[in-house]
Parts: sequence; structure tokens; C-alpha cells
Amino acid sequence: MSTTPITPRQWLAMLTLSLGVSLVVMDMTIVNVAVPVIIEDLGLTAAGAQWMNAIYLLMLASLLLAAGRLGDRIGRRRVYAAGLVLFMVASLSAGAAQNQEMLIAARFVQGLGAAMIVPASLSTLNATFQGRARGIAFAIWGSTVGGMVAVGPLLGGWLATESTWRWAFWINLPFGLLALVGIVKVLDETRDDDIRPGMDLPGLLLSTLGLGGVVFGLIEGQYYGWWRQESGALSPVPFALALGAVLLSAFIVVEARRARAGAVTLVDLTLMRFRSLRYGSIAAMVVALGEIGLIFTLPLLLQGALGYTPLGTGVLVLWLAIGTFLASGATPPLTQRLGQRAVIRIGLALEVVAIAGTALVIAEDVSGPVIAALLFVYGVGVGMATAQLTSAILVDIPVGSSGQASGFLTTVRQLGSALGIAVLGGLLISTLAAQTADELADTDLPASQQDEVVALVRDSAGAVIPTLVEDPATAEAGQAAEASMITASKITTGVAAVILVGGLAATLAMPAAPIGPVAPSPSAPGSTPGRPTAETSRPPRRG
Repeated sequence: MSTTPITPRQWLAMLTLSLGVSLVVMDMTIVNVAVPVIIEDLGLTAAGAQWMNAIYLLMLASLLLAAGRLGDRIGRRRVYAAGLVLFMVASLSAGAAQNQEMLIAARFVQGLGAAMIVPASLSTLNATFQGRARGIAFAIWGSTVGGMVAVGPLLGGWLATESTWRWAFWINLPFGLLALVGIVKVLDETRDDDIRPGMDLPGLLLSTLGLGGVVFGLIEGQYYGWWRQESGALSPVPFALALGAVLLSAFIVVEARRARAGAVTLVDLTLMRFRSLRYGSIAAMVVALGEIGLIFTLPLLLQGALGYTPLGTGVLVLWLAIGTFLASGATPPLTQRLGQRAVIRIGLALEVVAIAGTALVIAEDVSGPVIAALLFVYGVGVGMATAQLTSAILVDIPVGSSGQASGFLTTVRQLGSALGIAVLGGLLISTLAAQTADELADTDLPASQQDEVVALVRDSAGAVIPTLVEDPATAEAGQAAEASMITASKITTGVAAVILVGGLAATLAMPAAPIGPVAPSPSAPGSTPGRPTAETSRPPRRG
């Protein structure tokens, strides 16, 4: 390993690459605690609140591999800068949005920019640094990303409480400008001169439209109806779900045919023959689904029914990140003793226990320290499982395919995040509406007013509940909605625990890795397809 001192220019290059990605990661979580405030300010519907986050993650997941390949062809520095500019323009537009359509459109464009930033930054890191500098660069990159996951909810809560939710987007502008200055001053252009020409446009279109159809159906089912609308007309939801399934099936067929013909593919499906990737991807998707779904739904409960401010919500969610940080530092020696699979399973088991415990203790009088303790345990589980999952999944993959495998893994994780918002967010809101209707049926409110309250609560995802409770004329309805939100949250977190059990079960099929020292793996989200990200070679093991 090289012992050449790291130059000041290299340090600045590391920080420049980490800064852009930190903004992408922060925007996955910073908005969540401000959702009730945004709903109230812009009049967002509950579906609009879900789409605000899901569209960002969906675009990031769908275009990650294609953007990475584009950077390999035309230059990663160029793609990184272009993605950052696009991200900043979209952030400016999101902060200035006057309605939910403008906000969702801006988040769509943000996702496009984010999909360019992540693989370009990581590929530049991978191509620029060697030896000791390379290990330090990946450590800085990973630590910065992890830090932004923690800072996001707290910063979003503080801005929504003390200033305006709009700064949750505008804050990207000064830091984005700093990153652009760094790109111009200290980053060198890199590209892959040996890359095969061509792009897999059919695969890109089929996968993006297919995923979009599935996510649309999951989010909009509670509004259009799963089969028929309230008017009696057929709902578009079953058609969207069916079309999404057909397009995704066609994507698999097309990718297999292109691979046999020797054409460029978006995803090398032959990698699925490796058990570690096949079953590990399921576990990774489930972990992301549970974590992002929880971070989306928990603030709605805390602010809608338990009386927390956005800042107070951010402080509570911070305990999840603290648990993750502490576990990440303690995991390597534990892995040497127990092995990767055991540590992953312990981590997932802790997640299940924490989420199931949350479902049991949620009540009107639950204390903040109890919620904080459960989130801390959940964070410890996330830190243990996530820290080792990528390395364990790639244990079977030949070095020459590790870049594509890690890029596919990141895509799966982002898809899991989008599905977490769609599935758990949709479950929370639909259950909230049904429970509110049941609770109001036992009151003296006229049927027309009951329907009006249910619609208000459902369309605001519960954000209107505090207003209903404070008004003497609607206090009884507000208390009914408050109790319904607690019940809906208990059901949603219970389902999340069951889903995590499925992820735990998937790890049982993963091949065992040898117990012993674990080499640090530089593979990380967004690795460019076709470029190795591991420095050591290993014989492939299939199953």
C-alpha cells in the first residue's frame, strides 16, 4: 500500500466528492419531519406528500445505472457537475413551489440530478485515489453520507420550526455552489476509454415505466379505489399495477435477450445466479423499505397525534442515527468473532424487536424517552445489518463484476425506499381514514360532517388533527381522529415488523462467509457498472 502523503489538493477533492453526495442523501430525510407543515402550507393531499418523496427516490433508483454508464463514457467530472447544477435548480424550484404539482415536479428533477451525482462521485473516487489515499477517501465519503442521514431530520425539523420548510430545499444552494467550486478547482476528469459503446434504452424505459406503474398503483389505490372509484367508474389502479407488472416482466425478458446477443444491458441478470446477491438483495430492499417507510410515517404520528413540533420530531429521530453510528464502530470486531451473516441477522433481529416494541407502546401518553430508546435500538440494528450487508452480498461476485453488482444493489435499496413510502405510507393513511370513520360513527355528528372530517384527515395524512382538537366546535371529531392515528400507526409499525422478518428470513439463504478479519470494502451505493470496486480478488462461488 502506498505511503505517499496525501496532498491538500487530494483532501479537497475528497471533500468535494463527499459534499455533493451528502446533499443527495440529506434530501432523502430532511423533508420527512417537515411533511405536516408542508401539507398545511401548500394544501398537499396525503398522496401528494407520498409522491413528494417517492418520486425522488424512484427517479434515483431508475436512472442510477444508466447515469453511471454515461459518466464512464463522456466523463465523470462532467456528469457530476451537470447533475449538481440540475439538483440545485430543482432545489430552488422546490423551495419556491406554490402548490403540490410544482413541488412534485421539482422533486422529479431533483431525482434526475441525484442519479447523476451519486455514481459519478463514487466512480471518480474509485478512479482517482489509490493505496492509502483510496481507503481514506472512501472512509470520508461513507462517513459524510452517514452523517447527513443523521443531520437531515434534525435540520429539517429546526428549519420548519424556526424558519420555513422552504429552507429544507434552499439550503442545498450554498453547499452546492461550494461543491461546484471544488469541481472546477481540484477534480480531474476521468472516463473509461475501454467501455463498450451503446446504451440500453429499451431496458431503461421498461424498468422506469414499470416501477412507476407499480408505485402509482400502491400510492393512489386508497384514493381512486383498488377496483372502482366512488362514482362507480373503474379505477385506474388495477390497470397501473398490471401494466407495471407486464413492463417489469418484459424488462427481464429484454435484458436476457440482449445479454445473449452480446448487447449492452442495464442490469446483468446472470449475476442473480449467485446466492449472495440473489437473497442479499431481498434483505437490502426490505431494510430500506422499513427504514424509509418508518421515517416517513413516524413524523405524521408524532406531530399529528402526540403533539410534537417538527424540531422535537427531529430530535427523536436523531436517536436512530446515534444508534447506527455507535453500532457501525463496534461491528468490525464483532464480525471477526461471529461472522458476517450472524452480525447481519442480529442486526435485523434488533430491528424487528424495536419496531414490534414501537407498535406495542404507541399510545396517547407514550413518553419521548421510550420512543427514543426504541429508535436507538432500531438504529443499532440498522448499523449492524447495513455495515456488513454490502460486503456479504458481494462475497461471491467476481471482481470484474463487482461494480455492476454494487450498482444493482444500490438500485434495489432505492427501490425499497420508494416502496417503503408507498406501502407503509399508504397503509397508514388508508387505515387512518377507515378508523376515523369507525370512531365518528359512535358520535352525534351528522353523517355529512363525518364524511367531511374523514376526507380532511385522510387528505392531510393527519396533519389537520391538531387544528381539529384545538377548535371547540370540532374537538370531539379531532379526538376521534387522534385515537385513529394512534391505531393506524400501531398497525403500520406492526406490518413493518412482519416485513423485516421476511428480510431476516432471506439472509438464511445467503452463503456463509469465513469468520475472521474483514477487509474494508470500498464498494458503496452507486458504483459504476462494469468497474471493479474491490481491491482484492476472490474465487466466485455459485449456488
